[in-house]
Amino acid sequence: MGLLSVSVIFLLSIITMTSAVSPGCKIRITTRGLEMLKAETKKFVEEELSNITMPEMKGDEGRFQYTINNVKIIELNLTSDLRFQPDVGLIFEVHPNLFFCSYDEGFINASAEGVNIFTGLQLSKDDEGRLKISNVTCEASIAKMRARFSGTLGRVYDFIGTFLTTGMRFVLNKRICPVLNHAALVLVNQLLETIPVRAEVDSYVGIDYSLLSDPVVTETSLDMDFKGMFYDLKNENNTLVNYAVNPVVRENDRMIYLALSEYFFDSGLYSYFKGGLFQLQIANERMPKDLEVLLRTTYLGTIMMLNPALMEQPLSLEFEVTSPPRATIKTSGASVAVNCNVKVLVLPPGKPVVQLSSMTMEGKFNAKVSMKGKRLAIHLDLRRFKIFSNQSALESLALIPLQGPLKTMLQISVVPLINNYTKRGVQIPLPDGIDFIEEVVEYHNGFIIVGANLHFRTGLREIIESKLTGETDNSI
Repeated sequence: MGLLSVSVIFLLSIITMTSAVSPGCKIRITTRGLEMLKAETKKFVEEELSNITMPEMKGDEGRFQYTINNVKIIELNLTSDLRFQPDVGLIFEVHPNLFFCSYDEGFINASAEGVNIFTGLQLSKDDEGRLKISNVTCEASIAKMRARFSGTLGRVYDFIGTFLTTGMRFVLNKRICPVLNHAALVLVNQLLETIPVRAEVDSYVGIDYSLLSDPVVTETSLDMDFKGMFYDLKNENNTLVNYAVNPVVRENDRMIYLALSEYFFDSGLYSYFKGGLFQLQIANERMPKDLEVLLRTTYLGTIMMLNPALMEQPLSLEFEVTSPPRATIKTSGASVAVNCNVKVLVLPPGKPVVQLSSMTMEGKFNAKVSMKGKRLAIHLDLRRFKIFSNQSALESLALIPLQGPLKTMLQISVVPLINNYTKRGVQIPLPDGIDFIEEVVEYHNGFIIVGANLHFRTGLREIIESKLTGETDNSI
């Protein structure tokens, strides 16, 4: 192989490696989660199959003419199995016993025995990055049908009963798979459409939960990789590049696992920074009296040198984050580092603002992640705080007495404002009507894993119907 060929292969390998996008968010559904979904799926399929009606049957046999109509399923005893199938998706196998009833010059009681329905559901990513059922394979068979006729023409129908039940079995066979195909490709896909893909979180940022690839199905789990990226609504193309580690989920004990890398949080912090949210002014009624007295004492000399007439004028503290905050996740917990410019100002009424000092603040917040329903929330707690002057080392020494009061003021006044904003959380990519319960948060190097069980707030049928009537909650 020539040098040129080797160089081309090496270059293509580098391009492939660098172009791969790591997921900011991963979700694993385990066999335990599938067991819970099986109960809802069974109920849903029972409702779909119970709506099957038989067409009117007319004919004659010798000198006898017959008409059978209004044949409906009155009872459905169903056993089912829902399982993962590698390289396919999901396998749904049903073994129902069907009981029919009709009235025409008497009653007809019929039953279908040895019913087997085998359905394969192929899961994939569509062009928008949404999870969908892309293909359905269905096989249905009915081993035997029995019928008992009563009424004035009962003997006549008994005479041609074998012929009629054979016709009913043929028609029923042809109707089962179309019903299940419609349920999967139309109704269930409408449920999957309630999973957020790209939507607004608030008036500042949005979030992108598009799938990066088709789901990976094993015998024990269904794994999905999502972009998990926030973006600034004013400039959606200005997003943070993902250099974070790829979250790894190994557990299978709970129904579902959500893994979030540092990039998930960093992209949110970056987008809020670009959106201009990280600016704050504390003045007038928002300025704590103790802090105001301390500021006046600290900057008394500066005020006197500038203009003694400013001594009684209102003071102001302005905070402006100077670079996007960064999240760090370790086995010991998560934290957020913030660098901020702090200005001490005098606000003389009707006159230009007078700057007394400019400081750099370095802060570190402990971040506690929690889940409620399907909304992820963060609670911050200020742990490390340092300020130093932008002008001189001497002034930095003079600022030491401000360290404690400023930290206390931030912890009491500013951090609660932030936590009040973040407690509403952000929706994770689950369909409407399905929530996390019994959550456990684990911290790893570079990512967080939330293990939980699943809970249907409403039945699968109700969720789909609410989607059809436009009542779904699409807020993020």
